[in-house]
Amino acid sequence: MFKIKHVFILSFTVIALSIAGCKSRFEKIRLSNDVAKKYQEAIKLYNKKDYSKALILFEDLSQKYRGRTEAEDLNYYYAYTLFRLKDYTTARYQFKYFADTYPTSKNAEECRYMGAYCYYLDSPEYTLDQENTYKAIDALQLFINLYPKSERVAQASQYITDLRAKLELKAYTNARLYYDLGGYDISNYKSSVISLKNAEIDFPDIKYAEEMDLLIIKSQYAYAKNSFPYRQEDRYTEAIGYANEFIENHPESKYLEEAKTLKTECENGIANAKELMTLEANQIAKYKAMVEKDNSKDTSANIKNKTPNP
Repeated sequence: MFKIKHVFILSFTVIALSIAGCKSRFEKIRLSNDVAKKYQEAIKLYNKKDYSKALILFEDLSQKYRGRTEAEDLNYYYAYTLFRLKDYTTARYQFKYFADTYPTSKNAEECRYMGAYCYYLDSPEYTLDQENTYKAIDALQLFINLYPKSERVAQASQYITDLRAKLELKAYTNARLYYDLGGYDISNYKSSVISLKNAEIDFPDIKYAEEMDLLIIKSQYAYAKNSFPYRQEDRYTEAIGYANEFIENHPESKYLEEAKTLKTECENGIANAKELMTLEANQIAKYKAMVEKDNSKDTSANIKNKTPNP
């Protein structure tokens, strides 16, 4: 039992010393002024996929190799090390720096592409702020413009399509949110119409076109329905216009019958609004006539009371 325990302790000690030896070796290289040896070690660590240690050496070497011939390859590996560590924000800067600094390099095209790709990977969920998404589209489009014959153009174009789809979904859901909140404030329905129409201007080929056009009708209909009667005719009429556009633009849509039903509801709404306005006008006229009659009686009584006895 003692022998086994002793062997175990000895083995553990050997492993610990080996690890300590590795660490001390790395530290010696890191602190060394032999930049050539340090560069070779950084490449070895990169190829072994020990990117964290490789990054430490590359960051140190990037200052010492500035202006030297070897700096080109160093910056190439440096950018990729950041990329492998999923630090896409810093990696895209380094890839762009490489492409701008070494435009004639055999790796310039690749690095320009990778910089744009890092923006793509940094594009957040559609519910969040989309600043990086717009920047990614710009960077990818710049790559396509600079290297129109590149074999990477097809993939870059697909990434742009993916990013635009994300922006379209955000635009649609934002407008939908206004509609869903309409019950709290009817002006949200009008905001929904405006947001939907703006989204269609920004994305003329948006895949949610039918849903959005229907939602425009529904939003305008709800806006009219919840308005004061004297406002309803104009607002229902606007909704009917949207319904007619939908029927013309989407004759095969699965929402066609719903659009037609909404149009009928708007027409009925106009009729009801006119009826209410007529009824209200009649009531006001009767009230005015009654007031005038009462005033006339009061005037006659006052005149009679003021007439002197003969």
